[in-house]
Amino acid sequence: MSNADVRGRFIWHELLTTDTAAAAAFYPKVVPWRTQPSSMPGYTLWMAGQTQIGGLMALPPDAAGTPPHWLIYVGTSSVDATCGQAQGLGAKVLKPPADIPNVGRFAVLSDPQGATFALFTPAPGAPPPGPQPTQGGFSWHELATTDVAGALRFYGELFGWRKGPGHDMGAMGVYQIFEHGGDQVGGMANVQGPSTPPSWLSYVHVADSSRAVAAVKAGGGRLLHGPMEVPGGSWIALLMDPQGGAFAVQQAPRAAAQAKPAAAKPPAAPKPAPAKPAAAAPQSAPAPAAAKPAAARPAAAKRAKKKAVRRAKRKVARKVRTTKRKVARVKRRVGRKVARKVRSTARKARRVARRVRRSARRSARRGRRR
Repeated sequence: MSNADVRGRFIWHELLTTDTAAAAAFYPKVVPWRTQPSSMPGYTLWMAGQTQIGGLMALPPDAAGTPPHWLIYVGTSSVDATCGQAQGLGAKVLKPPADIPNVGRFAVLSDPQGATFALFTPAPGAPPPGPQPTQGGFSWHELATTDVAGALRFYGELFGWRKGPGHDMGAMGVYQIFEHGGDQVGGMANVQGPSTPPSWLSYVHVADSSRAVAAVKAGGGRLLHGPMEVPGGSWIALLMDPQGGAFAVQQAPRAAAQAKPAAAKPPAAPKPAPAKPAAAAPQSAPAPAAAKPAAARPAAAKRAKKKAVRRAKRKVARKVRTTKRKVARVKRRVGRKVARKVRSTARKARRVARRVRRSARRSARRGRRR
């Protein structure tokens, strides 16, 4: 594989999780994958047919507290040079460049807004990547960020990505498509809510998005959004595995050979952390030229906004009810405490009165004797 050919390509996808056995059992029920051992202990390969498309490993010990997440690897002709360039553009190097024997060189960074990604340069003589499978391949990559324009400039400098069409999604802002090699390969959008950290989300091709959603629910995962049909006939759903790793699925249009993933609201994906890459040679994931997300219909955006308002109102109402219950409990506790103090004071007053009466009687008796 020529290093010049890998620049800007999504080459590898790696799941870092708290329970690798559970993840290995969960994902093949949702997407057309199977697992395969690698030459590196503790590292498992994701296979779509005969194609290696990603890896699975446990979160490293130094990532305690970091939620499970997917890490994307983007190709570059020189990991070291790109790391230096990225730092000059405001990125942070989370894991310095290191070699994977007979595989390549990698590094893990966070972009200026905080989204984590990895760089990869194949080793000289590494075999070229095979074709991306129709089912089970990664079809689209979506960045949720706090600065779409800044992210586009940053990744454009590093990987040669170019600005494509933008779609106005109303309250959710503009969904900005980016291109690589003349093909539309991903999108960027604003994070939804101040508590949502910037992150990358990858879409996987499936034959039936509804079936994938049902499998996620049956396996203990969560549906974050969808399934929804987007202009062009594609169906997408945003999901979370049982351990908390966010991912998405895309179903091709029934009457078309190629699909267009949706410009949907990004999920509350957890911020990824530095990770150890695969021991097996990553395979490139060329994005199909027709994988173009479309802007959600205005009506859908309005419905989403109304739902968000209703959720907020319900949340406020719950908080009000909870506060009222707490106040009532405090009042009861205070009332009981005051009542106890009043009773105690009354008892003390009665005891004092008795002593005073006894003293008065004694004094009277002594006066009569005199």
